[in-house]
Amino acid sequence: MNKRALILLTLILTAFGLQAQGQARDRIKTLKVAFITEKVGLTSEEAQAFWPIYNKHEEDLETIRRKERMELRSQISSAESLSESESETLLDKMLALQNERHREEQDFMANIRKVIPAKKALLLIKAEEDFKRQLLQQYRKRKGGR
Repeated sequence: MNKRALILLTLILTAFGLQAQGQARDRIKTLKVAFITEKVGLTSEEAQAFWPIYNKHEEDLETIRRKERMELRSQISSAESLSESESETLLDKMLALQNERHREEQDFMANIRKVIPAKKALLLIKAEEDFKRQLLQQYRKRKGGR
C-alpha cells in the first residue's frame, strides 16, 4: 500500500470514528433530555423556558472544560519540570477556571429558579447525578462485558 492510500485510509477511518462519536454524543444528549424531563416533571410551558437556559449552561460548561483541557491538563502532567513561577501561573489559571465554573453554576441556578419552582430545581440536580451514575454503570457493564 502506498503512502497516499495509507493516508487516505487513515483519514476515512478517523472521519468514521468522529462521526460515530458525534452520534453517540447526540444519543446521550437525547436520553438525558428525556430523563431530566421525566424526573423533574417539567410541564410543556416550563420545558419551553427551561431547555434554552439549560442548553446555554451546558455549552458554557463545555467551554470551561475545553479551556481546562487545553490550558491546564498538558501543563499539569509535566508539573515536575515547571519552575516555581510557572507553577504559580498555572495554579492561578486553575483557580480562575474553578471560579468561572462556580459563577456559571450560580448564574444558571438563578436563571432556572425564574422558570421552575425550587423543588424542581432540586429534582434537576438529583436527576443530573442519577443520569451520570446510570451512564457510568452502563459504560462499566459494556466495558466489562467485552
